Amino acid sequence: MKKPQHILVIRLSAMGDVAMMVPVLKSFSETYPDVKITLLTRGFFSPIFKDLENVEVFHAEVKGRHKGITGLKRLAGELKGLGIDAVADLHNVLRSNVLKVFFKLKGIPVKQIEKGRKGKKALTRAKNKVFKPLKATHQRYADVFFELGYPVNISEVSCLPKQKLSEEVRELTGTGTEKWVGIAPFAQHEAKTYPVDLMKEVLHQLQKGQKMKVFLFGGGLKETGILNKWEKEFQNTLNLAGKFSFEEELALISHLDVMLSMDSGNAHLAANFGVPVITLWGLTHPYTGFAPFRQPEKNFLMPDLEKFPAIPTSVYGTKTPKGYEVVMRTIPPAKVVEKLMERLNEPKS
Repeated sequence: MKKPQHILVIRLSAMGDVAMMVPVLKSFSETYPDVKITLLTRGFFSPIFKDLENVEVFHAEVKGRHKGITGLKRLAGELKGLGIDAVADLHNVLRSNVLKVFFKLKGIPVKQIEKGRKGKKALTRAKNKVFKPLKATHQRYADVFFELGYPVNISEVSCLPKQKLSEEVRELTGTGTEKWVGIAPFAQHEAKTYPVDLMKEVLHQLQKGQKMKVFLFGGGLKETGILNKWEKEFQNTLNLAGKFSFEEELALISHLDVMLSMDSGNAHLAANFGVPVITLWGLTHPYTGFAPFRQPEKNFLMPDLEKFPAIPTSVYGTKTPKGYEVVMRTIPPAKVVEKLMERLNEPKS
């Protein structure tokens, strides 16, 4: 196969999985500056990739003009019209497989991610569990480019640079010298979310530490309501939900001294900027391959695995066995605060 010069990359969701492409695409664009990449993803995610050379985002309108078989056929035609000559499918779901058929009919080769379903099934099953780390998703993405004839070495890629803060963001953050702590306390599934009362205790204990400013990240009416209460209750704590654009939030994340997150998208967004990320894991586990980029194991806080040996019960936190609803309560707030302070007090490299 002739080496392609314009590759279509497909990854439509979810935010964390989309964000995990950044180190791979950054390494690719720096290693092969003459090869163009068109990234098919949701328009909302575009700011994640704005600093990547030779990467142009094409907005997938899967609930609009690209909906259904007819819409996907239209989408395939639009993409072919851009001059793509190969496809790296980093999603490998029904929608991308339909697109694969249309591309192959047009003579465009498609390589797809190997998701390692067999290994993930062995890792997450309750009986005869094979408890060992699987290949990182970042590397699975890189393997697809290798299949297209372009090896990518993500071990040497640099992180994204800090972003410029807008005047509106600067007005909120102020110009003090406090340490900046980000906290993203929610996740898509309840099994991946630290209990609200325990997170509130974390915020309470942080008030006793060194001078810092805490930024709360989240979305949704219920979550925003909780964050608003915390903003009022705790000093130097600011709720960002609904106040800024996604691009502005990303810029602020790039300036954090540390991020506390669940196994969710904000962890990956912060890691892409080289921000130390403390992650709290519930029914999922870093062994599934979804740990944030270049974050050391000491930054992963796990439940009591002796008491809850079925962890991980699923890859995405969708399966909660009876009695496992409380796994995150075995991660003490004091331990969370201790880890945050350790990262804050580490000398800058």
